[in-house]
Amino acid sequence: MSSHPYDALTPDLMLDAVASTGLVPDGHLLALNSYENRVVQVGIDDCAPMVAKFYRPGRWSDAAIAEEHGFGSALATQEIPVVPPWRDSAGTMLFHHAGFRFAIFERRGGRAPEPGDLDQLEWMGRFIGRIHLAGQDALFEHRPSFSVDAMGWTAREQVLGSTLLPQHERSAYADISEQLLRSVDDRLRDVDARPIRLHGDCHHGNILWTDNGPHFVDLDDCRNGPAIQDLWMLLNGDRAEQTLQLSAMLDGYRLFHDFDLRELALIEALRGLRMLHYSGWLAQRWDDPAFPAAFPWASTEHYWSQHVQDLRHQLDAMAQPPLVLY
Repeated sequence: MSSHPYDALTPDLMLDAVASTGLVPDGHLLALNSYENRVVQVGIDDCAPMVAKFYRPGRWSDAAIAEEHGFGSALATQEIPVVPPWRDSAGTMLFHHAGFRFAIFERRGGRAPEPGDLDQLEWMGRFIGRIHLAGQDALFEHRPSFSVDAMGWTAREQVLGSTLLPQHERSAYADISEQLLRSVDDRLRDVDARPIRLHGDCHHGNILWTDNGPHFVDLDDCRNGPAIQDLWMLLNGDRAEQTLQLSAMLDGYRLFHDFDLRELALIEALRGLRMLHYSGWLAQRWDDPAFPAAFPWASTEHYWSQHVQDLRHQLDAMAQPPLVLY
């Protein structure tokens, strides 16, 4: 029977890892919704529970994780509502135990923002503008940039090399994915947006809302890229609805950071790239026992037939004019 590195990450090992930082776990663990990494809520004696994130072995270098931690800490210092990593008395944020790397965070509660709520979008736009203002000062050196090679072509090869893709869908998938990636590549080259440091995965699931407003979590995918990447995933509905939503976000965003309107032409290209990357991610991670359990539909013919159809629709969407703000 094959094994996976996370097989060794037992509850006892997690508790021992947290204890190695000087915190005193009370023995209570609660698994949180995460698949790329393993994330647990840990009860701590005499204080509020904390959240421990155990990084997937082999995914990031220590230097890349340090850039994630440094970015989050810098944003928090500027009173931007992100959840930075906890530091021990020596200032350490990335810990090592029994072959695993992990970080600890304050537990912050909240609910997902309401999709399409213009007031909330304007509020989030203000904070994303502030994140980008801080992010424009320098680029990440050890973290990747959004690129068709890294996010698209590699993902396509992972799918084509996977047994998940049914044999009778291979030709159709190979053809439409190649067409879409060439169109995405052309679009990114035409716009040639200035890259900045981004949250990178700014969707409703990574924003928690309270009565005091939003706070942003999970900088695990922070990277260099165009500003629109942190805005488009918050859009919902048809073209008219998305236009209103984007206008609301940019009303807040532009209070702190300029926005290049040429980047509106990247929305559908980035959406297509994310679609391809997601299927490649499933194929790449299928040896992790958590994935077949959490995504059983990814091994069905229906999923891949629909995915091919969705890619065709996305290629059509890219041929439409970009959103126009009034």
